[in-house]
Amino acid sequence: MKRDMDLVRHLVFAIEEQPDGFAPDKLEVDGYSDEQIGYHLSLMLEAGLINGSDITHMGCSSPQAMASSLTWAGHEFADAARSDTLWNQAKKTITEKVGSVSIALLTQYLQSLAKAAIGM
Repeated sequence: MKRDMDLVRHLVFAIEEQPDGFAPDKLEVDGYSDEQIGYHLSLMLEAGLINGSDITHMGCSSPQAMASSLTWAGHEFADAARSDTLWNQAKKTITEKVGSVSIALLTQYLQSLAKAAIGM
């Protein structure tokens, strides 16, 4: 299963919008299956974007995780990815120049675009 940064962004925002700071019991994103969401939560757990639990079991067709909350890095990614304009610019540039990047590099690139937008 291929990584989908748009799904990661949706999941981070869905968790961030919860008033108590805890992820909802079930995360849903239009156009994505429960398996895709669970797999991306597993990737996000490994990347340090979320706190949660690995819930993979023998019957799973891919790694699965459940989120409990965002980490500091998850909030940093949310802040960096908030602007649709900068997000789309970053995706276009990355796709054209290198195809894909790590979450850490994507966050750094989004932060550099934000700095440039405010004249830093």
